[in-house]
Amino acid sequence: MRARPWIAGLALSGLVVCVGCVSGDQLKQAEDEVGDLKLEVFKLRSQVEEANKKADEDRTASSEARTQDRRFQADLQETMRQLQDTTRILSNRMGDAGVRKPAPPSARPGPAAEAPAPASDDDKAFTAAVLDYNRGNYALAADGLALFLKASPQSSQRPDALFYLGLCFFNQKLYDKAKPAFEQILREHASSSQFLPAKLKRAQCLQHMGLKPAAITAFKEITSGFPGSPEARTAQQELADLGF
Repeated sequence: MRARPWIAGLALSGLVVCVGCVSGDQLKQAEDEVGDLKLEVFKLRSQVEEANKKADEDRTASSEARTQDRRFQADLQETMRQLQDTTRILSNRMGDAGVRKPAPPSARPGPAAEAPAPASDDDKAFTAAVLDYNRGNYALAADGLALFLKASPQSSQRPDALFYLGLCFFNQKLYDKAKPAFEQILREHASSSQFLPAKLKRAQCLQHMGLKPAAITAFKEITSGFPGSPEARTAQQELADLGF
């Protein structure tokens, strides 16, 4: 492609030199040829520009695809962790309610044995809220969890309830409401299994709220303080997406 514009330039120079020694018909023919050469040069330039544009688009698309793949992997890990938490919580609730596998006939208690205690209203409310969350009814689940937290200030399930409350708001993109729920876990339940997940979700809230420096600091705290954890891997991917 580079040689042809040079040929066109040379042809133009030669034609200009010979203008004084050719007839009118020859001059007209030369002008037509010059016009054709100019058109050919224009076409070649257009082709080069189009090729460069396509190459840039391909590079951009490739970069976006890699970013989306990292994001997908991070979201998949987070979804799996949430499902595991839900299963564990429901299992605990069922155990507290006295739901057990039936004993073998020889080991079954006699008539005088006490019946298992029924689930309390608070336990039922918590389980119902978690089920609403799993069905995607985030607003309804948030209302139920808020009532549970108000009615059961001493419940051992408060960290779980706070975490699910934060997730309800997070999934509705109400990050300014989700962040305080996660921060309450960090302040009041540092020994809870929800501490590190809440720390990650808080950092993601900061990111979605446009507080990039604070989000970067929060993600770095997770990668440096909890290396090897699923939350640290997700935080590292978030940092990579932010250019760090």
